[in-house]
Amino acid sequence: MGKIKVTRCEIEGLCVIEPTVFYDQRGYFVETYNYQDFKEQGLSMQFVQDNQSMSVRGVLRGLHYQKQYPQGKLVRCIRGRVFDVAVDLRVSSATFGKWFGIELSEENKKQFYIPQGFAHGFLVLSKEAEFAYKCTDFYHPGDEGGLAWNDPEIGVDWPVEEGMELIISEKDTKWGGLSETFRFA
Repeated sequence: MGKIKVTRCEIEGLCVIEPTVFYDQRGYFVETYNYQDFKEQGLSMQFVQDNQSMSVRGVLRGLHYQKQYPQGKLVRCIRGRVFDVAVDLRVSSATFGKWFGIELSEENKKQFYIPQGFAHGFLVLSKEAEFAYKCTDFYHPGDEGGLAWNDPEIGVDWPVEEGMELIISEKDTKWGGLSETFRFA
């Protein structure tokens, strides 16, 4: 049952995953993760932790990563709409510092796989959004890193809509930019 369509992005390792959705008069059914289907598509990661958050319109979370215990993340928006972003932090990558963004919503049911070595963040576009993610490693307090969401060197084109007030945590206002965080790059 749950076959998936995988679209590989221009930044190596990033994938947009579209599960098959079965609709009928009762509603819908979707298999959001099946190890065998993923493995057949060359995605053999294993997940150890699931997280879920709820945020209101204008919340911008990110750009986050873990330093010593990097996580791969399979993310999706289960209610509402978000603009989801990954930034390549693999210093030896030809796309180091480049970003990719995609709208995830309860309507499109798309998922986004972000492997280890990327920073991640999202902006809530709907009144509220529930966001779920599966992680390949556990969260380790004290190991988190971050980048300024508005670093001009990265240049994420966040779709801040007219009248939208951004809500950013104090912690996320204090992260530095790419060059100051990765001086050796």
